[in-house]
Amino acid sequence: MNISILAFGIARDIVGASEFDFAVEESQTVGELKQELVRHYPDFAKLASFAIAVNGNYVSDEHPLQGDDEVVIIPPVSGG
Repeated sequence: MNISILAFGIARDIVGASEFDFAVEESQTVGELKQELVRHYPDFAKLASFAIAVNGNYVSDEHPLQGDDEVVIIPPVSGG
C-alpha cells in the first residue's frame, strides 16, 4: 500500500520534497517505516532521532500504519 508522507525541515531536504508517496507493507509499523526511510534515504541515519506523527498524533514505533493515514516526519529541532 502507499502512504502519503509530509516532511519538514531537514527531513524535507533529505527526501527533496515536502510531500511524497511511499510504499509500505500491510500492517507495517512506524518503526519499520523508519527503517525503510533510512534504507531509501541514508541521510536519515545521520539524525540523532526523528519522530513520526500519524493523523496528527505522535505515535510509538509499534503503531501499525494504514493506507489512509497521514504521516508526518518531524526532525529534531533546536531553539534558544
